[in-house]
Amino acid sequence: MRRATRNKPRLITRALLRGWPLPVAADGDKESRGRVLIVGGAAAMPGAVILAATAALRAGAGKLQIATPASARGLVAAAVPEACVFALPEAKDGAISPRAAKEIAARAERSDAVLVGPGMMGDVGALMRALAGKLKDATVLLDAEAMMFLADDPTALHHLRGRLVLTPHAGEFASLRGVSKDEALADAHRLACTAAADLRAVVVLKGAESFVVTPEGDGYVNRDGNVGLATSGSGDTLAGIIVGLLARGCEPLPATAWGVHLHACAGDNLARRIGPIGYLAREIPDEIPALMRRVGAR
Repeated sequence: MRRATRNKPRLITRALLRGWPLPVAADGDKESRGRVLIVGGAAAMPGAVILAATAALRAGAGKLQIATPASARGLVAAAVPEACVFALPEAKDGAISPRAAKEIAARAERSDAVLVGPGMMGDVGALMRALAGKLKDATVLLDAEAMMFLADDPTALHHLRGRLVLTPHAGEFASLRGVSKDEALADAHRLACTAAADLRAVVVLKGAESFVVTPEGDGYVNRDGNVGLATSGSGDTLAGIIVGLLARGCEPLPATAWGVHLHACAGDNLARRIGPIGYLAREIPDEIPALMRRVGAR
């Protein structure tokens, strides 16, 4: 493994992404477009998994499962009728109980890509510590609070051998790596490279410029998008897009670079049509299918 680099990151452009064409299912079978498992939500926050799940389907995933606390299951199932929704044991505060780790791991083993984190509350660290060693074969994306246990145990998911994606914004990155938010913003590329090497993950450090870096030290930067993307639920849609592409068979780096760029371009479309401020995260996924076609066209 190469050392983390300070080399200038490459700009994510359509030309770059066309060098990583998205997988196309030749036989049209939904199984060939991959199985996604999304784990998250809480009684007080069921919407995040709905946003992520919708984005995963818009990115082309073939089959979708959602695992969420029992009290949120009915609402989530009604909002995403395309998904098979499973009720997980929950704690008194309506969050997913650490007792759910075994069931989550069993469902993950039957999935191609797994997203853990959207809308999770409560003792997320205890759940993740119970779950980490049980995650074996799927490619895993951790978002929001689901990442934070790695601050104390950065080697916990090394056994995934690079099949790990992390999507922190600057505040989350600061907590994850023990730096200040100002440091994370001022030295984003270098710090992201160091984190990716230490955690053996593809890391997206999200911001006005979003840096995508690999464990080997390859760095990329996205400068598309606009301030309207800084809205509640936007990160859930980004995570959903990336996990949908992972399920389709993209490797972690291309899936992440495509996802970051598609998310940003969706925001630009909405800013032109609606306005630079005030469009909603729920509107982002609908932009993705046409953008995949447009960005991928030669």
